[in-house]
Amino acid sequence: MSEFSVKEKKLLDNHFSNSDENVFAIITPRQVDRGALMSRYSRTDKSMRRIFLDEFLHNKNMGEEFYNRVLLEYGDDSVAELGEAQIAIEGISNIAVKKIEDRRIGLSYLEKSSRYVAWNKKINGQYRFYKDPVLMKSKFADLYVDACNFSFDVYSENIEHMVKYVREKYPIEKYTFKDSKDGIEKSFSKLKEEEDIKSASMVYNGSTKAKALDILRGLLPASTLTNVGITGNGRAFEYLLTILASSELDEERDLASKIKKELDTTIKAFVRRADDKYGKAFQDYLKQVKTASKKIAKKIQPKIISGTTTQIVDYEPEKTAIDKIITGIIYEQSPSTSHSNIMQQVRKLSKEEKIKTINIFANLRKNRRHRPSRAFENVYYTFDLLNNFGMFRDFHRHRALTLERQLLTTDHWYNTPNEIKVLGIEKEYKECMKNTKQVFEKIRTKHPEQAQYVVNFAYNYPYFMKFNLREACHLIELRTVPQGHIDYRRVAQQMFKEINKVHPNLSKIMKFVDLKEYDLERFESEKRSEEKRKNIKK
Repeated sequence: MSEFSVKEKKLLDNHFSNSDENVFAIITPRQVDRGALMSRYSRTDKSMRRIFLDEFLHNKNMGEEFYNRVLLEYGDDSVAELGEAQIAIEGISNIAVKKIEDRRIGLSYLEKSSRYVAWNKKINGQYRFYKDPVLMKSKFADLYVDACNFSFDVYSENIEHMVKYVREKYPIEKYTFKDSKDGIEKSFSKLKEEEDIKSASMVYNGSTKAKALDILRGLLPASTLTNVGITGNGRAFEYLLTILASSELDEERDLASKIKKELDTTIKAFVRRADDKYGKAFQDYLKQVKTASKKIAKKIQPKIISGTTTQIVDYEPEKTAIDKIITGIIYEQSPSTSHSNIMQQVRKLSKEEKIKTINIFANLRKNRRHRPSRAFENVYYTFDLLNNFGMFRDFHRHRALTLERQLLTTDHWYNTPNEIKVLGIEKEYKECMKNTKQVFEKIRTKHPEQAQYVVNFAYNYPYFMKFNLREACHLIELRTVPQGHIDYRRVAQQMFKEINKVHPNLSKIMKFVDLKEYDLERFESEKRSEEKRKNIKK
């Protein structure tokens, strides 16, 4: 018999997806009720829907009251993960959005693309870039604004020229498209159906425009305004707010206040501590950590490097690494024994037997979405990276790793795509970079944090990444797919070669690394997308 009466079932209809099954979705509109209900659920033997009827339905404040009691009295931080929110932030700089996206756990992001959207649009006659209040009140205001405008001018004036150049270099007749009548791939001129011609043109125009924007994005300054959507839980948002509030940049501190205000409308109880005495104390701690780090860093005077680097700087001998992975593979299937005992037995295996084991698991993978098991998380690599800031923005999206980065500067030279030279705009490109560097050097003497805003995406940026073999497999295979930007494809390819050099047997698990070069990176992907659109219409 059902646990609920007919009347109770009707009451539950607006709050749960069903009242009879043992699996159900919580659809009650109040986020606080959802989180508190989940938490209360873990502290009673009642069913969740019964708790809701007995304690929450007629008490509009029950969720918040319960949450406050649990969190403030017992310090149960995990409860804050039960409240979720989605927010959109528009018109923020590429400096601020990277600070937000530094948070790895509990938040998911979708940011405006620099390869599908041209960033040359003006609002009220002005390019859309951030004007930091500290800079705008300083003697550098005009220099800063002029430098950003110059970067946008060179970018904007060359979009049409670059698209034209790309289409001349990669003419549509060079590619084939599916004929809807017989399903055969044909050259563009042999397509007869109007719908096929239209689809082929969309695929070609989209991929060539993306190529052109990819080439030119290095001209954009870090002040360029972007948009980002964020989905996350209360605990992660609370941490984000604390990080932003402790920043030296006005933009990021202002964002902390604005985000908190909006979250208060949906999950107020879950982010309450972000600006209370606990939050303030945490902000002070973060500032002290930064101050202490700066003092220690001043004791070391490393030389400034330029150019680009993709170098593996820390790893363990392959023999040791293979033993760890095989031990991890065996552990789950070996009840009543210890990790150390399994390791001892694995060490006794012959080298041939160990390599054979690794090959078995490599051969089981039929596509890149067949991720290696967690056993492959037992081996780590650290890479020292120096490549352009535009490319860094793509690698920065990966979460299951440790990434540390420095301030954005013009110290490490810049990247010049070959197409810039061929098109004949290298002179103005170099002039733009030179102007940026001169302005940056002047601003950094007084405002090193704010000086970042003027730096172009093309300037090289130092950071390091530490990740395990399982994540290396995901990152490198994903970032070498044909439709990827040429900059990060090359870096990911070099990462694979570095790992293959030090771990030639373990690297076999990365079966789907694409080491080839492509003319129009987005072409095949656009074709697949268009085919899917056609199928949806059917």
